[in-house]
Amino acid sequence: MLDRQDCFLVVVDAQERLMPAISEKQAITDNLDRLVKFAGIVGMPVIFTEQQKLGSTLQPLLDINSEPQVVSKITFDCFACPEFAEKVSALGKKTMLLAGVESHICVAQTALSALADYKVHVISDAVGSRAPANRQVALDRLARAGAVISSTEMAMYEILGRAGTDEFKKVLPLVK
Repeated sequence: MLDRQDCFLVVVDAQERLMPAISEKQAITDNLDRLVKFAGIVGMPVIFTEQQKLGSTLQPLLDINSEPQVVSKITFDCFACPEFAEKVSALGKKTMLLAGVESHICVAQTALSALADYKVHVISDAVGSRAPANRQVALDRLARAGAVISSTEMAMYEILGRAGTDEFKKVLPLVK
């Protein structure tokens, strides 16, 4: 079970030039939006990564956060970028919620590296690839490697833990 005190969200390469090529891009973008808004409601840190030369992160995602943490990288594995590794380490949290693109490249390599030191929850309906088959191969491989394959709503409700709270009321419009 997810413990909100121990969680952070990483949104990998949801960028202007890359997202148009992603299969089911609108559904993935919608779920990224939900996750980033949810993180703001529950006070969960969010780190965005950007692969150099692919434009900036989708502006609506950045606009949700008052001070978005964005890391520019040239590596596929986010942990191979020292700035990313330092930001994650400084959070002092051990559970990574992982979303973004592409599932079989940057998301997969980041998850595989993270599994050595973190619990990794890959948010299946918030990751994508250009080809659906590549997305599925990535999810299958990551599950076999020890990542938890979850969904946007599953993660949100698990972190909330209960209905009837002010947070729950703020989150409800995100899932309706």
